Amino acid sequence: MQETNEYLPVLYTLYEKSLILQDTGSFNKVLYFYFIDSLAHIDYTLSLSIWQYQSPKNIMAAEYLRWRIDEEKKGDRAKFPGFINHLREQHPEKFAQLPSLWQMIYDSEDPASYRGFRIVIDPDSRKPLPPDFFRAVIDEFFEPEFLKSIYDDASLGNLFREYCGRH
Repeated sequence: MQETNEYLPVLYTLYEKSLILQDTGSFNKVLYFYFIDSLAHIDYTLSLSIWQYQSPKNIMAAEYLRWRIDEEKKGDRAKFPGFINHLREQHPEKFAQLPSLWQMIYDSEDPASYRGFRIVIDPDSRKPLPPDFFRAVIDEFFEPEFLKSIYDDASLGNLFREYCGRH
């Protein structure tokens, strides 16, 4: 690890966030899964810029991310990408309020994706994502209004449940 790595303070920003004021047990289970999953992808992508690929930290994160590939196919979790596209088409105001990482990764018209578990916004670019990108997406996931919306009986939770009932 480089002593002056510009990504390390951003990773600390993620680790200093807290859900202590939230009742995560009351979050919509699928939305919570994808919330934690996004944080894991942020952590992994940042960690690759800090520690060498075969560090224990990166190996452990990659193992979790391999496990979650099968987990995302279970039950209503498989409906999440379709739900994000449904929001874009039918509820654009709600789509615009989502964390930008969800908008980019799950919008079928956006080229962004998880590749090798890393966040890749532009598949044609070889430039690393800047630290400010990560700061912004981390902050979006911890916005109080977003966190309030992913409770099972809140706005996003209700929309997801309605979507699942129809699809």
